Order: sequence, then C-alpha cells, then structure tokens
Amino acid sequence: MGIIEIIDLKKTYERVTAVDGLTLTVERGEIFGLLGPNGAGKTTTIKILSCLTVPDSGICRIEGLDVVKERYAIKRIIGVVPQENNLDRELTCYENLKIYAMLHRVEDYERKILNSLKTVELLDKKGTLVSKLSGGMQRRLLIARAMLPSPKILFLDEPSVGLDAHVRRQLWELIRGIAWEGRTVILTTHYIEEAEALSNRVAIMNKGRLIALDTPFRLKRELGAYVVEEQMGNGKVRYHMFHSKGEAHEFARGCACQVTIRESNLEDVFIRLTGERIES
Repeated sequence: MGIIEIIDLKKTYERVTAVDGLTLTVERGEIFGLLGPNGAGKTTTIKILSCLTVPDSGICRIEGLDVVKERYAIKRIIGVVPQENNLDRELTCYENLKIYAMLHRVEDYERKILNSLKTVELLDKKGTLVSKLSGGMQRRLLIARAMLPSPKILFLDEPSVGLDAHVRRQLWELIRGIAWEGRTVILTTHYIEEAEALSNRVAIMNKGRLIALDTPFRLKRELGAYVVEEQMGNGKVRYHMFHSKGEAHEFARGCACQVTIRESNLEDVFIRLTGERIES
C-alpha cells in the first residue's frame, strides 16, 4: 500500500470538471510529479490531498487516513508550499516562521525555525524583511515554513514558477535534499525539465484526466527515444518519434526539408498522447 491512494477522484467547479476519475498511488519516499498545462487538474488534486477542498466523489487516503473524514489528523503529517506567495512581506523571515509555528503548535519551534532556515540557506537572512528578499529566496522561505512541523509528506505546487534557470536549479537541489531525508514529495509543474530532473515517477494530466503514469525514462522510451523535427516550408514543424537513433537517421535522410534529430522529452510524450503542447 502506498503512502497516498487515490481512487476514481472527481471534482467539479460549476460546469468545469477539474479532476475527472483520477486513480493513482504514490509510494513512500518518492518524488512524485504531476505534470500538465494550467487547467489540467494538478492544483485541484493538491488541494484535495492537503484537505483544502472536498472532492465530489472518489476515495483519497494519506497514510490510510481519509482526506474528508480525518483531515485534522492528515494536516499533522503534511506540509504545503502553495503556488501563491502568501508570506507576510512586512515581517522578517524569522517572524513569518514563528507565527506559522505558533499557529500549528510546533514544539521547540525556536530550534526548528533556525534549523529550517539553515536547511534552505537563509539563516543569515532571519532578521531580513521578506519584502527585501529575491523571488528565489522567498520560495525557499515558503519551503522552510512548510517543513517546520517535520511533515512526512511535502506538497509543492509549481515551486519554481517565475524563477530564472539558475535559481530554479538551486531550488531543485533543495527538493532533492528533502527527499533524501526520507520524506515523500508531491510536485506539480508545467516545466518539462523540472519534471524530468526531479521525479521518480510522473503522472501526466490533461483536462482533469490521467493520461500516462511511469518513470520519465519509461514514458519517453515507450513512445520513442529519438525525435526528428521536420521543418516544413510553411513554417510549421512535424515531429516524428523513433525507438532508435538509426531509425531516426534513416527517416531524416529521406526528408526533403531541413531536419533536427534530438532525444525525446516528456513534452513529446504529451503531444503524442493529446496532440497539444504543454502551455504555461
């Protein structure tokens, strides 16, 4: 039994079906990625798992606890980093964490605050106003806050949105370190590179439905390890997937247009399954 079990989960907002029959299991200690465009149902899934919204139907359990009937017990074992930055910008880093710790009745919170700040490399900024921090530092502070209750499971909703490539990679190292401690990390993202770099397994979602689930390596290899991009005369590009480099080269030699051969990625998988691109 996984640490998280979801069976036929559904959630509708007015006439929009945000989650449509989602079924999956998250194993203990893995970084599990939810990948898909905005509107795919990723954030709604996280809100249900973190007890912020109630599903219309289906079963959802965390450590055997029902997210509807036993939400208070669940909240004691999870940490949540929302997509929106809801830090108090007029308070210092330390003050933000102290208020959160007191509200969540974190024992020995002063020591844990300092440890959390040290983990995210913000200990020297503990007396700095949040408004004076860079965007990357604020994302790290959100993670430090979520880690205060020592959660078994950490939910990260689009953790690197709006960050430049260098800061994003620094954040990835922090996330890997959290998982290395034995925690389970659930990550939502629309960044292909982020899902591939961090996730042990990836669930690709589109329009509320699960369309693929496996390791990034297997998802790519199942549909083709190599892609030939064929530049058409009208400015459009056709994508052709092949299981071997030899097959890709053989096809490319027969093309009259300019071509590029590269390794496949998860967006190629998404396009093959849906006919669409992952847009932010």
